[in-house]
Amino acid sequence: MSTCLRALMPGDRNAMMNDKMKQYEFVSQNHEGNILNGLNILRNRKKLVDVTFVVEGREFPAHKVVLASCSEYFEAMFTNEMKESKQNKIYLNGITADGLESVLEYAYTSRLLLTLANIMDVLGAASHVQVFTVVDACSTYLEDHLDLENCVDVATIAETYSLSHLKKVVYRFICNNLSKFSQMPDYQRLTFTQVDCLLNAEFPVDCSETDILAIVMDWIRYDPGKRLQYASLLLSHVRLQEILLFDLQLLLNSSSFRELVCLAPQVWEDLAYKCSCLPVDQPESYTGLVSTRGMESSIIVVGGFNVNGVTNAISYYMPSARAWYHLTTIPHVDQCNYGTACLDNELYVIGGCFNQILHENIHPFGFRYDPRYDKWSTIAPMLRERCRFSLSVLRGEIYAVGGVSESGDTLLEETARCEKYNPKADSWSLVAALPGHRTQHAGAAWKHFLFVSGGLDGDIPCASLLRYDSLEDRWEAKTSMLSPRADHSMEVYKNKLFVCGGWYEEETSGSRTVLSTIDAYDIATDTWEVVTRVPTPRYHSGITILDGKIYMTGGFHSDAIFDRASGAVEFYDLENNKWGTIEDYPHEIWEHTCVTFYVPKGKDDLAVPLA
Repeated sequence: MSTCLRALMPGDRNAMMNDKMKQYEFVSQNHEGNILNGLNILRNRKKLVDVTFVVEGREFPAHKVVLASCSEYFEAMFTNEMKESKQNKIYLNGITADGLESVLEYAYTSRLLLTLANIMDVLGAASHVQVFTVVDACSTYLEDHLDLENCVDVATIAETYSLSHLKKVVYRFICNNLSKFSQMPDYQRLTFTQVDCLLNAEFPVDCSETDILAIVMDWIRYDPGKRLQYASLLLSHVRLQEILLFDLQLLLNSSSFRELVCLAPQVWEDLAYKCSCLPVDQPESYTGLVSTRGMESSIIVVGGFNVNGVTNAISYYMPSARAWYHLTTIPHVDQCNYGTACLDNELYVIGGCFNQILHENIHPFGFRYDPRYDKWSTIAPMLRERCRFSLSVLRGEIYAVGGVSESGDTLLEETARCEKYNPKADSWSLVAALPGHRTQHAGAAWKHFLFVSGGLDGDIPCASLLRYDSLEDRWEAKTSMLSPRADHSMEVYKNKLFVCGGWYEEETSGSRTVLSTIDAYDIATDTWEVVTRVPTPRYHSGITILDGKIYMTGGFHSDAIFDRASGAVEFYDLENNKWGTIEDYPHEIWEHTCVTFYVPKGKDDLAVPLA
């Protein structure tokens, strides 16, 4: 029997099985490209094509299966009971030949060439035949080439083709550059709908609300015959309460305003009436912002400790969203016990300490964060490094008071030295020192006074209240708190100081006791009173005031080893004398600080992940 015909013996079968074990799968890296290239060659040679499009007298042969694979429009055309499914030649209206040519080129090659000259043709064709990857590419191209010269046209394109993301980008851009854009001729090309959208866009603007009113009036005055009919609606979007009465009066007495009064007396009488209803006792300034448009006052949590150790992360709670979000990160090695303050809606993080080879390093460096532009910058370092100190804003300057510094032999020591920072000059200068050493205390400013409460003098919590007069550069003692406090917070509301949180030591046992009351100091009468008791007493909590409510975030319940940290957030309503809660902070957190400032509403942030 020949070898090729003989029966397979068991050994032969094993050999074949071993051969199968050696099999491998071949995958070509170029197959998809080769297929596309082959189809494109067939198209160019007009081979196997089964449909021809006619646009503006030009013919475009193609393969139905290729077009259906990248467009639901073509899939429906060729597979449903439509008359085009049975036609070999189809006439397309409403698009250009150049636009369709670019879309077909993309379908067969995955390549797309966009220029300012062809963008409208390509976008129109891609939108018509629903090749959405090309539509997205056109939107990205317009976004990348957006400027003050073309923003009106891009806004119109975004609205025409329902490009929601591009529309958002355009209106954010215009708002960010509104001061300059409103002086350009293109501003007057805006339609009523676009001006109305601009005023309701809720994006930060680079001009004051006084300027917003003038900008609206200027748009109406450009063509009063057609635009006066929109005056009442547009003016209702102006936030008159944010305009200082002096500035408002100047504008109402201007020649441009009087010109419009003659054309539409009722509209301007209504505006004048609304102005007369504004409160006379307006604040001198509005939180340091030129306008609160597109911004919302939020609770900011800065740094602190969590189960993973110290963190430089900064998060915020936006009341309208009822959620916590990540904001930014302090641009420094992970640190703690720094001072935080807000001036002109910018966050200052100054000083603090960090561990290096089991040694606590204290530093004098400072950083400033602008939430509108999401940018950090450095400021001049303090004259002396310090941590566990207070940082307060007083009359446009920042005061650093007390704390812990390093002595010449690198040992830690408490300090009584104080200094202030001038943001315009970017420089620090010494002011009168505290009457004694102080650390882990609280500070708050009212008018031209700076108050410092409690803290540690050595290892002993104290109850003293000191007041610094910035006009006379001197400290004086005021009536002491009702009990000693360390690691607490002091907040100002109207004409009172409120001290919250903290701890003191029992005289007999020396054990640490968490304070359970919020006490108020009447600045006028120099007296203290207990306001309320905290539902969940804690220390090392982040405390701040927002809209007349004292918020307490996180902290330690006690010194117990287990279950002592918290992410709970409670607030006390000072006007209505009642407690409430909001969404917990997503992590257990302590030794952080809390402040409030305005954050852009349109930030594309991810929520802080749950622990």
